[in-house]
Amino acid sequence: MQRSAADLSPMTIRQPSFYIPHGGGPCFFMDDPAGIWTGMETFLRSLPDRLPERPHAILIVSGHWETEGFRFSASPHPPLIFDYYNFPPHTYQLTWPAPGDPALAERAAGLLRAAGHPAATDPDRGIDHGVFVPLKVAFPDADVPVVEMSLDHGLDPEVAYRVGRALRPLRDEGVLIIGAGMSFHNLRAYRDNRATEPSLAFDRWLASAVEGDAAGREERLGGWADAPAARFAHPREEHLLPLMVAAGASDGPGSRVYGELVMDTMISGFRFD
Repeated sequence: MQRSAADLSPMTIRQPSFYIPHGGGPCFFMDDPAGIWTGMETFLRSLPDRLPERPHAILIVSGHWETEGFRFSASPHPPLIFDYYNFPPHTYQLTWPAPGDPALAERAAGLLRAAGHPAATDPDRGIDHGVFVPLKVAFPDADVPVVEMSLDHGLDPEVAYRVGRALRPLRDEGVLIIGAGMSFHNLRAYRDNRATEPSLAFDRWLASAVEGDAAGREERLGGWADAPAARFAHPREEHLLPLMVAAGASDGPGSRVYGELVMDTMISGFRFD
């Protein structure tokens, strides 16, 4: 059964969309004496307070799930996928039993198919750490239904933006659309102060592309690879593409709502109204 805005309260308020950093592995649930992740964790905890009302559900795009075409997790009780390695044993015992939403998964897949994009639901897929780690911080009660969306393995930024556009109606149905990744994602460069300046150069470009005139945002973000230090910031773009989906889900202004140096590199998060 597909949901629609008509099925919901007439008082439902349009949700924004966000591009958030998901951190490194299970970083928020480990000892952090240097406070590396404190600022990012504080930002993630603030997400519910940045919303106009409690979302009916969350649709989140992860940089850790790539498929042919697009897939949506459709398990009513999605298990956690511990797709990180060499972390303390207790981080493989984390729980976050948020329900899934098969109806939302089918609704979202239908919107993509109607827009000409191959899409299907996956009743067996769990949610990976790019989803449950930041959402466990932001929504610790695990009481908001969650559907994870994959990236098409072609990693085309313009396609990702158009997919976001196809998903726009969900925002009027009380669905919070989130892209989860890292705005700088070069694992070899973290903790190297030589990476600071190029990461700042890319971040300045990215913020300008997001915060500029919404009418030209698709073209600007579609040409991300020509930005300063672009391929240094993203040797492979899977952690940036969720931004394109979140941006495409809005025809309103974008703004940077989080930014700090983490492990000597600039990391940002964005909101789209």
